[in-house]
Amino acid sequence: MSIENLIKRAEDKNTRKLKNFENKSKNIKVGIMGGTFDPIHYAHLATAEFIRDRYKLDKILFIPSGTPPHKSESITNKFDRYNMVNIATENNEHFLVLDLEIKRNKKTYTIDTLKDLKKTYKNIDIYFITGADAICDIETWKDVEENFKLATFIAATRPGISLLKVQEKIASLKIKYNANIIDVYVPSLDISSTYIRNQLKENHSVRYLVPENVENYIKYKMLYRYGE
Repeated sequence: MSIENLIKRAEDKNTRKLKNFENKSKNIKVGIMGGTFDPIHYAHLATAEFIRDRYKLDKILFIPSGTPPHKSESITNKFDRYNMVNIATENNEHFLVLDLEIKRNKKTYTIDTLKDLKKTYKNIDIYFITGADAICDIETWKDVEENFKLATFIAATRPGISLLKVQEKIASLKIKYNANIIDVYVPSLDISSTYIRNQLKENHSVRYLVPENVENYIKYKMLYRYGE
């Protein structure tokens, strides 16, 4: 199958899933997976599925960022990142992809996304999934207190992160902002987008690190200077 047909198939599946979601978007629990996804990989997918199952969430919405304020280095074209997320999630009926952040022609902030979601999808309970390291820096986010009013935050802890430091930070945030934060240890894969980009730049295999069709997309588009 050509890359163009692969993209169209994934878009068509996602459109169908979104329509079904819009028809049933009342009184349901929704997890949000945001990030640059540069590129999306199996650890992202495994984390989303683990949390969906653990907390009985109805859907996981993947929202690739457009121009994130905390990323100073250059990132891959937002439409390529969106396409890769679509391709990676197409076969999971619980995973949906939204393009609301990549449509913005300005820096994208979590607070704006949460407000948009609450406006578009009435009566949904939002669970914002983020890394435990991000929770430790969350007070640098725009309108941090308002974020906590709009969503429950799930802080995913993984190997290499100090659990004690995270728990102390969460305790202080709960007191200061009356925040609803859940910390969970995710037995995720030790994979990062940075590692994958470096592998590709050095012409090493990323097989079994990213979904096969995502790898095919990267090759076709020559992303991350694949093979140079």
